[in-house]
Amino acid sequence: MTIDKIKKTALCFSLLAVLSCTDNFEEINTNPTGATTEQLEQDYNNIKSLFKPSFTRMYISDVTWQYQIQQSLQADAWSGYMITPVPFGNQNNYDYALNPGWNYYAWDTAYLDVISNLYKVKQRAEGKFNQFYAWSLIIKVAQMQRITDMYGPAVYSKFGDLGAVLYDSQQNIYTQMFKDLDFAVAELSKRITAGEDSAFTGTDLSLYDGNYTQWVKYANSLRLRMAIRISKVDPALAKTEAEKAVNDPIGVFKVNADVMKIKSPLDLNVIDQMSHSWVGLFMGADMQSILGGYEDPRIAKYWNTSEIKPGEYASVRTGVTYPSGTTYAKFSQTGSRTKTGEVTWMTTAEVYFLRAEGALRGWNMAGTGKELYEAGIAASFEQNGVGAAAAYVADNTKKPLDYVDPLFPANNTPAVSKVTVAWGVDNETNLEKIITQKWIATYPDGQEAWSEFRRTGYPKLFRIANNKSGGIISTELGVRRLPFAQTEVANNPKGVESGVAALGGPDNGATRLWWDVNKANF
Repeated sequence: MTIDKIKKTALCFSLLAVLSCTDNFEEINTNPTGATTEQLEQDYNNIKSLFKPSFTRMYISDVTWQYQIQQSLQADAWSGYMITPVPFGNQNNYDYALNPGWNYYAWDTAYLDVISNLYKVKQRAEGKFNQFYAWSLIIKVAQMQRITDMYGPAVYSKFGDLGAVLYDSQQNIYTQMFKDLDFAVAELSKRITAGEDSAFTGTDLSLYDGNYTQWVKYANSLRLRMAIRISKVDPALAKTEAEKAVNDPIGVFKVNADVMKIKSPLDLNVIDQMSHSWVGLFMGADMQSILGGYEDPRIAKYWNTSEIKPGEYASVRTGVTYPSGTTYAKFSQTGSRTKTGEVTWMTTAEVYFLRAEGALRGWNMAGTGKELYEAGIAASFEQNGVGAAAAYVADNTKKPLDYVDPLFPANNTPAVSKVTVAWGVDNETNLEKIITQKWIATYPDGQEAWSEFRRTGYPKLFRIANNKSGGIISTELGVRRLPFAQTEVANNPKGVESGVAALGGPDNGATRLWWDVNKANF
């Protein structure tokens, strides 16, 4: 990896720039070949091309350095999954001196590449080709759930307004996302019942290839994820939405054929490139502690053994001193799990763990917490091709390991998690087990793992050794959100002002989001 790759000139766009593209919509979008609107609509050609950026840019899968500053240097590290152990200087997310030159990129990419195109789908399809509008809403919700869980308040209902673009509170965004999924599920379900052939085939870059039923399952599973996310701040709404998802006639993910995957257009994996081509991404200490302690067979799929200790794993702790960019170059790099050109948006295992937590909370999840927890582990084992999980789920002895740095003993630290794998007897212990196993199964999506850590405090992760936030961010609690994008601060200041007001606290990495309430899990 070279530092130059993450010092690219910042893209000069903001929501105001994006939205200005819609002012003279008809003029800009006139086909230069002379085809009429009616001709373009015959095969939905005026709509289909707008979907492609969603598949490559929500989780950036086509430009490695862009993925690095979209997610790798933030959530992938804060989740405990993986580290780029480079001495970045005084603006380093790893030691909580948050770098605004990195942290704007997820916001800008979401609005420029994804939401702006889906807005055009709305303009062209709503009320006329509602199957496409429904599809766009599912993708919009998937994207905006990520953005609001990174930043908090964001532009949702006001997208398309001219002038200053005001932000919605996170509570309002979640309410609107649930409503958008209502429309999408109802619309596509109606077409499934009617036996309609999919209009998405050939345009859908996921492995679903346009299958309406699979997209409804994904929408329901996404609703379930969102319901669990708000379970502490609004338990009544969370229960309603979770039960709606699970009890829908089409339902949620249940088999690994349901897993939501996107094929990278370059048939490569950006995480693999960072780890191997750049020699700049290595196993996080929490991964070695938890997977190593459980003697979890998935560790061999996720990570290679190290050169520094041949035949053994070696990991890097977040927020310690990284003397040079090559100090940890012989530690464990990514394994076969990220060799494929496929990018996973959501797994079946995650859905079982979501249902397990719902059952723990007394909701109707069509199964007991124990049954669903063990089904989640089994689904993850099957997905990763590591055999049967029966002995693993019954183990009530093995626990996470202490961390040992082969180079710098001063970085060594005792294990912070003490739970075993086998189902326990009380809700809090079982919640820790559920979230810990979901954390393992969700790899390598650090964004989702970081969100669940903030919500529940699980899995228990090693604390950083060098907190350089100037007292702003707690070492114990970690980073709670990303500050608003600097492009927005510069170009949409009234929007940012509305966002800060909705946030209810300062625009920094310590302010909790709406769903991140400071209260017990039960």
